[in-house]
Amino acid sequence: MADLVVLSFDGVDSADAVLTKLRQLKKQELIDLLDACVVVRPEEGDIHIKQSVNMTRIGASTGLSTGAIVGMLAGILVLNPLAGMAVGGLAGAAMGALGGSLSDYGINDDFIKELGETIQPNSSALFLLVAKATPDKVIAEIEQYDPKILQTSLSQEQEDKLREALAAAHSQ
Repeated sequence: MADLVVLSFDGVDSADAVLTKLRQLKKQELIDLLDACVVVRPEEGDIHIKQSVNMTRIGASTGLSTGAIVGMLAGILVLNPLAGMAVGGLAGAAMGALGGSLSDYGINDDFIKELGETIQPNSSALFLLVAKATPDKVIAEIEQYDPKILQTSLSQEQEDKLREALAAAHSQ
């Protein structure tokens, strides 16, 4: 089961910096991120949402390889496997990109937009879908950014412990 944690930060670059740090921690197997999204609210203007998983790109690359293989096999039947591979690859990439753009994975986009509208100007927020983590080590790495918890799917007891750990880390 995954937990949703939404953190807010002062400054428009802080959430990006924390996500970069969390990706490094993922390589060390200190956190298992299933999905992440950065929301930036500049001093003036609309919010900007940066998804970490680009489903259109993933769908296009998967469709390209599948379409090329199917096209080549179909091309063998008409004695022109190269043309079949090219046409199949293009068709597969187009269909994969369309399918990827229509799929929703991880954190709900409407929820991101709705909560993103509530963050203060000149700040950012980080939406995390976490499968597992080593909280003490992760908190130690991100405490310098002074994160504030906006929302979680944790139990009240777990959320209180997280708030206490962030407050204690910040006061040191």
